[in-house]
Amino acid sequence: MLQTLKNAWRVDEIRRKLIFTGIILLLYRLGCAIPVPFVDSKTIAEWFSGNADNLLGYFSVINGEAFSQATLFALSISPYITASIVMQLLAVAIPALERMSKEGPEGQKKITQITRYVTVALALVTAYGYYRALDSRGALTSDGWFAGLVIVTSYCAGASLIMWLGEKINDNGIGNGISMILFVNIVSSLPSMFGSAINLVKEGGKQYIASVVAIAVIMVAIVFFVVWITNSERRIPVQYAKRQMGRKVYGGTSTNLPIKLNMSGVMPIIFAQSIVTLPSTLALIFGWKTDSGFFQYFSMTSYIGVAVNFALIIAFSYFYITISFNPVEVANNLKKNGGTITGIRPGKPTTDYIVKVLNRITFIGALFLGFIAVFPQVIYWLFPNSGMASMVFGGSSLLIVVGVILETFRELEGQITMRNYKGFLS
Repeated sequence: MLQTLKNAWRVDEIRRKLIFTGIILLLYRLGCAIPVPFVDSKTIAEWFSGNADNLLGYFSVINGEAFSQATLFALSISPYITASIVMQLLAVAIPALERMSKEGPEGQKKITQITRYVTVALALVTAYGYYRALDSRGALTSDGWFAGLVIVTSYCAGASLIMWLGEKINDNGIGNGISMILFVNIVSSLPSMFGSAINLVKEGGKQYIASVVAIAVIMVAIVFFVVWITNSERRIPVQYAKRQMGRKVYGGTSTNLPIKLNMSGVMPIIFAQSIVTLPSTLALIFGWKTDSGFFQYFSMTSYIGVAVNFALIIAFSYFYITISFNPVEVANNLKKNGGTITGIRPGKPTTDYIVKVLNRITFIGALFLGFIAVFPQVIYWLFPNSGMASMVFGGSSLLIVVGVILETFRELEGQITMRNYKGFLS
């Protein structure tokens, strides 16, 4: 990886993209430190310190320290992610949006513009809910409509600015804007996690040293496991027939059609956790009690909540593959270029075979994502008094970090290869 980064830095265009991405992420982190008027940060810190293992703890990790400090970027990328989920679901359900998404660049521009409007609307609702939550807990230094207007407007403007920063990374930088911002949020919380582990050892003594060591060993093992699964692929053998054009003969070669085991990356986890946390988020907005009843079943630490999260990850894995990979188009391209899968006839049999393989691969990848997302909570249930509470939500966060690093370096390698390719004119 270091050699890839070194080679990428030597290419002027890639170096500019890396610098641009770094500047955007730096601006984002600066925005996370800008305080919002009329908010008491000390009261918020006390509120979050007693809720480290519930929904607020999850938001604090995914949205960075900005959420627990109620700064300008407190809402982070969450409204944009939710808007993207809504638009992808509507594009499947509404024919007009489906046709728009297939119109090429112009249709994608329209979809993107609608997504922006939905993001602003969701940011406005979430900002108002966050303001109500702060007000109900006495975290405001001033009452009245003006203070509320300033706070809601600041949070909504911060979410809109983050959306713009993410799109700028997509257009002029390296990597996916949403993934890069999530990566920075999680990495920024690592110092506080290490500090909590050190304090745990100091306060608890030798009895917690084994827990901290076990957490470290498990995290290292997960990193290797995630890297292995992410780089795994199913290779379908493809044979191209010989074709004569003029005096030259083309084709007659054997190659492979690679299908990634985890083709959807971390997006199913992000989608699923956004849906699972929706009831608790609504309760946070409207000030409803969540210590019993319906909300208790869908909390991030309940049995039903974890089971629903696991099921949604599998469902979103299939959904994401459906909208990102078209077996019919792949089969038609193979047929047009004279390629056939060994032992499979061209046309519909090829499509059916690719669908069968894709379903099996997707199921294995979905189980992997579900396991990574829920196993920290399962360990906490098995060892509730071992000091492993800090592992909750750690699995998905670690998967996001490792996945973003691998995808970013894969993109760098692709751009380096493309710019160093020697064609027939060189």
